[in-house]
Amino acid sequence: MPDAIDGVAATANAENPLLEAWRTPLETPPFDRIAPEHFLPAFEQAFADHAAEVAAITQDPAEPDFANTIVALERSGKLLSKVSAVFYDLVSAHSSPELLAIDSEVSLRQARHWNPILMNAVLFGRIAKLHENRTGLGLTPEQLRLLERTYTRFHRAGAGLDEAAKKRMADINERLAQLGTTFSHHLLGDEQAWFLELGGEDRDGLPESFIAAAEAAAAERGMAGKAIVTLSRSSVEPFLKDSSRRDLREKVFKAFTARGDNGNANDNNATIVEILTLRQESARLLGYPTFAAYRLEDSMARTPQAVRDLLERVWRPARERALADRDALQALIAEEGGNFTLAPWDWRYYAEKLRRQRANFDDATIKPYLALENMIAAAFDCATRLFGVRFTERKDIPVWHPDVRVWDVTDASGKHKALFYGDYFARPSKRSGAWMTSLRDQQTLDGEVSPLIINVMNFAKGAEGQPALLSPDDARTLFHEFGHGLHGMLSNVTYPSLSGTSVFTDFVELPSQLYEHWQEQPQVLRQFARHHQTGEPLPDELLQRFLAARKFNQGFATVEFVSSALLDLEFHTQPAANSRDVAAFERKELEKIGMPAEIVLRHRPTQFGHIFSGDHYAAGYYSYMWSEVMDADAFGAFEDAGDIFDPAVAKRLHDDIYSSGGSREPDEAYVAFRGRKPEADALLRRRGLFDTPEAA
Repeated sequence: MPDAIDGVAATANAENPLLEAWRTPLETPPFDRIAPEHFLPAFEQAFADHAAEVAAITQDPAEPDFANTIVALERSGKLLSKVSAVFYDLVSAHSSPELLAIDSEVSLRQARHWNPILMNAVLFGRIAKLHENRTGLGLTPEQLRLLERTYTRFHRAGAGLDEAAKKRMADINERLAQLGTTFSHHLLGDEQAWFLELGGEDRDGLPESFIAAAEAAAAERGMAGKAIVTLSRSSVEPFLKDSSRRDLREKVFKAFTARGDNGNANDNNATIVEILTLRQESARLLGYPTFAAYRLEDSMARTPQAVRDLLERVWRPARERALADRDALQALIAEEGGNFTLAPWDWRYYAEKLRRQRANFDDATIKPYLALENMIAAAFDCATRLFGVRFTERKDIPVWHPDVRVWDVTDASGKHKALFYGDYFARPSKRSGAWMTSLRDQQTLDGEVSPLIINVMNFAKGAEGQPALLSPDDARTLFHEFGHGLHGMLSNVTYPSLSGTSVFTDFVELPSQLYEHWQEQPQVLRQFARHHQTGEPLPDELLQRFLAARKFNQGFATVEFVSSALLDLEFHTQPAANSRDVAAFERKELEKIGMPAEIVLRHRPTQFGHIFSGDHYAAGYYSYMWSEVMDADAFGAFEDAGDIFDPAVAKRLHDDIYSSGGSREPDEAYVAFRGRKPEADALLRRRGLFDTPEAA
């Protein structure tokens, strides 16, 4: 490896803000002082500090106990956590060529740092001894959970392997770290490189709100006075819904679905093949037949078959509904005199027309009532009514971009609880999608540490002086990510490893997807959905049409998602050799499940960052649907109580789900809240997939 990190370490000095105590409000990162050149020296110091802390634990001559081993591990690596959180926030939300170059180096160095720690036989021996004797240690339930999760983490990392296998596992981890970074950089490169400039006739059918957003996107790229479509989903999907130019819809759609698959320097096909091959090898080293078997053992689902059973149960009615809708869309094309077969770039456009026919509703009608500011206020108000937390905007907290806003979060007694950062608008320096992350997690191990929680979106800006107007999907996304945010903000645990969203992947989406339900509640919309120009509330007649239209096109949406989840599962259960030709594998698997030709995967493989930019959702994309079974059932607790803000139900939701982090088994947490296990039929009812296609 090049000595770049070691070389720059010598230049580190006391003026590196990442290595100083932060004297900012609430010890927040001083983004206004942090520059790319600060990161390599800071990482070098953080790696050294953490390695020394772990060595002290490993070499401790005292018999291992919970305090000198498990708690000591929890206290280690504070500087590394601090530097990493700032760095990866910037890489994702406000990157630059300098940061991306550092990212490529740091990802490899991270793997080389963690491998000898997680595979340290002596350290694992201390942990394993405590785990073996855990019932006699007098631990609290949270301490016992921490011990179990620490043991599981080391065991699954390969700490029990022989030396040769450990060496190979370390090599695999290093290479996978590089490949995940490469995948995400390629995807960002394709997204940044492409745009479609909209001339006069190119704007046919597009509403004023879209043109305003397209002009703002052009200005962001230094093209003031022009209007562009970018490859951000928040730009592509409304264009496909509204543009009457079929040729341009095709052009935009093909560019969007070809990201990472263009045979250029950003092509991700070879990267995927190598990732899958190495994941298979790592799983077999650990004694598992497939990577999916390895990954799912440590989840609520437990087995690939359990995942497949859920996805196939949903797939059949969803496909049936989608095929019925396809026929209706084709009939609509014929009615209009169109002499062509429905194609994927036509679906959203004609689905909007069909929705106007069947439900007398389209997104453009309601968007003027869904101003971003009002939807933020709605998300905050629901949290206040449910959990007693309040939000006060602050202007004194350093941020990484002028668009970023910060709110102080206080509990019902007025005590500071967290800071919440909102970064809402698309820009070239930000990767696509929407996510929640943290700059600091809640813990009370050494005094109360309040969390710093981030929501990042890619909404389109409004015209100069005009608010950003959200589609219903955008508004739901805002509530979804805020649900994740609440999971971090309301956390109330002792140990950092159990804080906030540190839960199984197929449980982590429950708090976020559950929170979406409040966004579409009539009493919430009546209060916060107000016309951005007149301030008039959403007319009740329009509200009723919106509510009636919610289940429209659910066959399409479900097929789009479930096909992606099934493909993820197949990538990680079949031999890696089967997917050496990624496109051929994709075609074969979609043919096998009867994928409608008019619908494309929500995430084609070469742009499937959930599973290839890292491994957090690898063999785990199903998690959104697994959690949806729970969230649809969980909201029923409020419906059963007759009040969507019922205090008793909200208290259980807070105590058992949002504040408990990973301190208990998720099945146990859910049953504590709901009083029983979730009922899967709630998901099909919510999506309207129990109905006959004609009823939609």
